Order: sequence, then structure tokens, then C-alpha cells
Amino acid sequence: MAAVTEGQARNAGGTAGGNGVLGAVLKEAGCSYASLALRVNELGRRQGTDTRYDKASVTRWLQGQQPRGNTPELIAAVLSERLGRAMSPADLGFHPDPQRPVTSRALVYGEDVAETLHALAELGSTDISRRSLLGTVPFVAAALANPQRDWLLWLLEHQETASPSPSVSGGPVEQVHAMIAVFDQMDNHYGGGGVRTSIVHYLSTEVVPMLQRRGTPPGQRLGLFAAAARLAAMAGWSSYDAGEYGLAQRYMTQGLRLCAEGRDRVLGGQILAGLSHLATGLGRPDEGVALARAGIVTARDAGSPLGLMRLYAMAARGHAAQGRADDVSTALRLADRQLEASKGAEQESPWVRYLDHHYLQAESALCFRDLGLARQAERTASESLGSGADRRRRQAISRSVLATAHLQQDRLDEAVGTATLALETLGAVHSERSVQALRDFRRRLEPRRAEPVVQEFERRSRAVLGAAA
Repeated sequence: MAAVTEGQARNAGGTAGGNGVLGAVLKEAGCSYASLALRVNELGRRQGTDTRYDKASVTRWLQGQQPRGNTPELIAAVLSERLGRAMSPADLGFHPDPQRPVTSRALVYGEDVAETLHALAELGSTDISRRSLLGTVPFVAAALANPQRDWLLWLLEHQETASPSPSVSGGPVEQVHAMIAVFDQMDNHYGGGGVRTSIVHYLSTEVVPMLQRRGTPPGQRLGLFAAAARLAAMAGWSSYDAGEYGLAQRYMTQGLRLCAEGRDRVLGGQILAGLSHLATGLGRPDEGVALARAGIVTARDAGSPLGLMRLYAMAARGHAAQGRADDVSTALRLADRQLEASKGAEQESPWVRYLDHHYLQAESALCFRDLGLARQAERTASESLGSGADRRRRQAISRSVLATAHLQQDRLDEAVGTATLALETLGAVHSERSVQALRDFRRRLEPRRAEPVVQEFERRSRAVLGAAA
């Protein structure tokens, strides 16, 4: 059956005669009413929205009822997965407005960079004011394919002009880099939730207007685009850390497009690494591996062993989530080889200088945890805690992984003691990723809920982690 156009969707959606476009798309996707409702509920719960839709709800949508809140975005995300292409609420007849909402447009890697800048400014304004963001903006796995394709096509067409790293040459470029350093420090100390709004505001109200002005010298313009791409990636990463997964995807996608204007392959690889982490963390490790591979191709000849190390670590995370132990071993071995090849942080791009041996150990520990290799997870998690005390998020996550490794070896008291230390760290860090790592540990305690030490941990953790399911 032919794909439904956006114009047809607008004409048919939300009328008294019903939403025929939604019905046509359901038929094309082979999706029953009950399975759509179930998947919307599951996706909503994963992304922080509690819904209880059933097949009667779908019938009402088909009769023309507009779903409340962010449900149209969730429906679009579910059907995007089924069809293997990105769908917006407008494509399903839910938006009579001929202008697609910015949350849909920001999923696209646009050809016109002026449109990218406009989308980023609008997304930032909408994000900060929460105007038209009715609930959580959903992550859309099917929308990851086009940015990868368009980025790799750009890479093939500009192999001779893509630079290995950005340059800082005074003026506004230096100012933006100074702000990036401040945001980095705040993120490391307090987590993404504590700095996210500041990054988004600075990007959308200060840096985007700089890029929209005419007359900037070409060399400085390249540096500004690279710095703006880095800020967009930071907005995405901090959104991820704050549990705003759909916004994270959108900021990173737009950051990748800005990265092409800045001719920066190292940064492009790091943005793909962030998207890989996001996809794997949200239950799509297949996409996580694909994104990491695209990043490896991007950064392979860019002169950044540390950047490649992170990308191989992200590939390992995706493989581990799929239980592929041999592929994990290969990817971690290649990551370690890149770490050894690095001549030191000062010889690397400024975007990857924070990466080190302890970072790789922390990611390895997560892989070993997911594979059930408790002793390896214990060793690597312990090593990752040996440095970077100022990186509280990493410390909290590594302690949660170490606690799980203890539990997997039936060392309950040690497990709970280590998890309690992680819990104390979270008091000063606003990081949903850290919270989720500790919730993962708490779920593993369920078979031993009768133990007094477990009951005490559940009581103490409730204020930070919420009530146990």
C-alpha cells in the first residue's frame, strides 16, 4: 500500500467522519487495535508517562477523537517502529495545523542549515517555556536511520575538507568554548538535570543568533559551527541524563547537522556515540551498534584514538545488551588498542580529552554486568572508581554496577553497602541515568525482599528512587 502523505493526513485527521488516515496506516503496519494500545502504554511507561489505553481507546481515535497530551507522539513512535520509517502525528491525521510541530521537524537531518538553526532556536524556546510540550517527547527509534544515512553521504562527499578537530581562535569562538567548559564542569559535578536548561538557553538565544548573522569570517564561522554542534550534543546528553529521551534524540540529531558545517569528524563521531548510548539504553541495542559503527567509520582517520575508543565501547554496550559475548570481547579489545594508541589527552581533540582508562573500565563493567560476568564486572567497576572523584555521576553508576556484581556472587551485605554509597552520591547529582542504574540493582534484590538488610535499603532508597514496583 502507498505511504500516506502529510497533506492527506491533515485533510483526513480529526474530523467528524473519523480519522481514516490512522486506520489506513494501521492496516499498512499490520497492527491490531489491542497491540497498538499495549505498545503505546509500554512506550509511555518507559519514557515517564503512565497511560492505560485499550482497543476501545484506539476505536475512539479512529472515530476522530484527538488523544490527550503527548499520546499522538507516542502513537507515531510505535507506528514508526512497525513501518521502519519516521511518522509524525500529522502523518496520522492528528494535527490540523499545516505546520509540523518542531518536535517532529527536529528529528530530521535537514539539507538547509538555515532550517536547522531555525529548528534549534524554536526547539530551545519551546523546551524552556514548555510551550506545546504536553508531557514527555518520545524517543523514535525509526527516525535514527535517515540522519545516519545523510551524515555518511556528507562524509563521503567531503572527505578532503573534513577537518580532524576544531580550532579556537579568539573572539566569539573562544567565548563559546569557555562556556562549554563551564557547562562541562557543572555537568560532571551535578548531573545533566542541573545544567540542562542553561545549556539549551545559551545555545538557542546566544549561539544560534551568532550563526544566523552575516559577515562572520569563514574560518571563525567553521569554529562557531563546531562549537554550536558541541553545545547541541551537550543539550542532548544533559536531556538524556535528565530523562528527557525524546529531546535528547532531537538535539543530537540537529547537532550532527551542525557538525557537518563545522567540518569536524571527531565531534561527529562523538555525537553518533551519544545517539548509540541513547538507543541501547532505551532498548534498541541493534540501533546502538549501527550508530557506533557509523561513528567508527566517521572517526577512523580523524586522528583521535580516544574518540575511537569510546565508539568501540559503545559498540560493546550494544552487543552486551544482546548477549553477544564474543562481539563484546572483540569491541573491548579494539577499544583498549585505541586507548594504548593515544599519545595523551593534550594531543587529542578538546571534545574527547575527558576520556581515559577509567572511562573504559566503567563501560566495560556495564558490559560484563549485562552478560552476567560478575567477577569481571567487579574488577572493572572497582578500577573505574580509582579516579575521577569529581565525576560523581560516573562514580554513582560504577558503584551501582559494583553492587550488582557483589549480588551476583551472593555477597548480599557487601552489595547493599556499596549500593548505599551510590545512593548517598545521588543526593548531590541530578542524573536519571544514575538513578536508573541503582533501580536496576534494586530490582535484582526482589527475590531477597524478606531479608532485613534489603528492607532497610528499600526504605532508605525510596526518597531518591521512588517506591519499588
